Amino acid sequence: MIRFDNQVAIVTGAGAGLGRSHALALAARGAKVVVNDLGAATDGQGADDSAAAQVVAEIRAAGGEAMAHGADVSDEGQVADMVAKTMEAWGRIDILINNAGILRDKTFAKMSIADFRKVVEVHLMGTAICTHAVWPIMRDQKYGRIVVTTSASGVYGNFGQVNYGAAKAGMIGLMNVLHLEGAKYDIRINTLAPTAATRMTEELLPEPVKELLVPESITPGVLYLVSKDAPSRVILGAGGGSYAQTRIYETPGITLLGDDNTPEAVAAQIDQITAEDGMQIMDDAFAQTRRYAANAAKALGVDVKWTS
Repeated sequence: MIRFDNQVAIVTGAGAGLGRSHALALAARGAKVVVNDLGAATDGQGADDSAAAQVVAEIRAAGGEAMAHGADVSDEGQVADMVAKTMEAWGRIDILINNAGILRDKTFAKMSIADFRKVVEVHLMGTAICTHAVWPIMRDQKYGRIVVTTSASGVYGNFGQVNYGAAKAGMIGLMNVLHLEGAKYDIRINTLAPTAATRMTEELLPEPVKELLVPESITPGVLYLVSKDAPSRVILGAGGGSYAQTRIYETPGITLLGDDNTPEAVAAQIDQITAEDGMQIMDDAFAQTRRYAANAAKALGVDVKWTS
């Protein structure tokens, strides 16, 4: 059975919706939980600590341990205070679930740069700030489990959400690099791509769908991603009890050299460039560099010796 006894978890945006569900489930399985929520409206305006306090009350009423903190995740000082208070109370941080977010939807033509920047600050920078604050603690412990939250809007696109989609796509790059940097410290990081009926989606979903896509149908997958035996570098799609993995592949492609390497040649062979047979996953950016160099070397009959 997956348990979190003697572990400490921070869940951002945990006053309602997905974050609340994650926090309650972690506590029910033994974790001490920091319920972070600024208490802002869905567009990021205002602040109210009552939602976080209510979740803490629920956890304590069920016999668990929890504390509330109203840090704005995009404010480094407030996040530092949250982490310091967590360490003062419990002495360690094992789990961070980055869930806080806002929406300011408009088409790109109508969107102000201020609204674009604010959404990126909360989602992407907020995730980076919270993760950066707990990173040295997890390195020293030689243990940590982190979840960042993306969206199908970031992976596949969604009309009217260019700011949100850009921020959410950034989560994948953040995960890919931190997976590599955290591996030797047993820090594992994964990405959740949820579809749920929450404050942020309630106006978009019909009632029968809302009943299917409850946050509680997603949380079991999140708890697996922060468990002791969790994987790392997984993009887990989740919603309504369905789970799937999103993976980024690269096609085998072609190699064009010398006078054959022209725009016209690329255009003429685009079908072969995009052919899916033999697609593979790149372990890191340099894996792609090695592959392209090896392709060119093979075509030229050159033996390339790698030094690292």
